[in-house]
Amino acid sequence: MRSGLLHAHSGLRYVALALLIAAIGAGFAAIMSKKAYTPGSRKLYSFAMVSTHIQLLIGIVLYIMNSVPMISAVGMGEVMKEEEKRFWVIEHPIMMLLSVILITAGFSMGKRARIDLAKHRITTVFYLLGLILIFFAIPWPFMSPGRPWF
Repeated sequence: MRSGLLHAHSGLRYVALALLIAAIGAGFAAIMSKKAYTPGSRKLYSFAMVSTHIQLLIGIVLYIMNSVPMISAVGMGEVMKEEEKRFWVIEHPIMMLLSVILITAGFSMGKRARIDLAKHRITTVFYLLGLILIFFAIPWPFMSPGRPWF
């Protein structure tokens, strides 16, 4: 089960990234051309947000399965000393949680704005901030606590 969840979490990151990049690109295009906030825009923003929520839920299950037993076995002091353990137990989960909070807040505040331009602007800025955090938190293959591309 753990292996399947890890593969799903690793593979679905590309779906989430693609949807976020598409939503941010569409948002910037809508801002530049002063387009209306349509049901299509809202769907794209919504799909991008939901994809990050799915990733977060899978990540929480993996955290409970992997990190909680590790903390119990070696102690938090040992986790903090070792870079790879610290990344998986502290840095990755916190940055990903913050990114999902930013994306969710952007979607929620954006859809409540009264002016279409403000809806796009708020959503796009928050999604961009969330995406930046995600890029820092992804365990890229070239990092020391890295994971393979697939």
